[in-house]
Amino acid sequence: MYKLLLRPLFFSFDPEKIHHFTFLLIKFTSKIPGFPALFRGMYKVENKGLERNLFGLTFKNPVGLAAGFDKNAVLYNELANFGFGFIEIGTVTPKGQTGNPKKRLFRLKEDQGIINRMGFNNEGLEAAIGQLKKNKGKLIVGGNIGKNTATKPEGYTKDYLKCFNALHPYVNYFVLNVSCPNVGSHAKLNDKDYLEELINTVQKANKTFEKQKPILLKIAPDLNDNQLDEIIELVNKTKLDGVIASNTSTDRKDLKASKALLDSIGNGGLSGQPIKEKSTRVIKYLSDKSNKAFPIIGVGGVHSAKDALDKIDAGADLVQIYTGFIYEGPSLIKSINKALLKK
Repeated sequence: MYKLLLRPLFFSFDPEKIHHFTFLLIKFTSKIPGFPALFRGMYKVENKGLERNLFGLTFKNPVGLAAGFDKNAVLYNELANFGFGFIEIGTVTPKGQTGNPKKRLFRLKEDQGIINRMGFNNEGLEAAIGQLKKNKGKLIVGGNIGKNTATKPEGYTKDYLKCFNALHPYVNYFVLNVSCPNVGSHAKLNDKDYLEELINTVQKANKTFEKQKPILLKIAPDLNDNQLDEIIELVNKTKLDGVIASNTSTDRKDLKASKALLDSIGNGGLSGQPIKEKSTRVIKYLSDKSNKAFPIIGVGGVHSAKDALDKIDAGADLVQIYTGFIYEGPSLIKSINKALLKK
């Protein structure tokens, strides 16, 4: 029904406006008696064989929703009815910010991709906490954290720490988002020495809590082998719990979209099918070169059960969807979980 009826309708409107409309639609239908149970019956696959144990957490299944969809943690309880094993909220910054000027979200229909330059638009830390207090405990929730765009380089670590300490009681794991191409002044976050400093500082803060939370690093799909070697070294040195591979790409090679269209869109991070192979290559490299030394969450271009299995075969322990969820609908979650059970 989604691909035949809803997607053509949704895709006839502005992507950002329809995103907000979809949230309202899911919220509204989830309040109708019987609808949450209907969604669970249609999309949820419950089987012990799907469980995954990582970082001391038990995931009901290995299919998650990537950060960026539910930025402000307003829909995770309702989205749980679609069969996700975990949902990552954010990116959350200390202060709310509007992000980059609109128009900033674009579909590449021929490529089954999306370009965005949202710029960490979110309502801020306190708003996210207010929503997370409503957690009904249906599934694991991750917190993706970042810095405010206006923050000067000397204040980056303080921003991450503020988010980490405040969100600690409310999320099950953390993701340090240092690889988003859509916010300004990110150069320092790509510096290995600074990353080591940031991670060690957050790790130190983690140890002040009675129960420590897993910390992961989200990396770009455009890293070369030398840079990936540095990531492996960094993870081992700082004792990070894992890596999410990968964020969006700045590469525009081999797209079906015309140069004129791409020029009119301008800069932004590319997600969806066009980065599928890039992301899988990064996963495989990290897994093989490190001898599976740390868990990997695979994300980027998962539009089918096969795409998810390819990520897992390459070395991913869990997978996340975002653009695939928009193009394929919630049935994608069920098809991946069913394929995993068959495997």
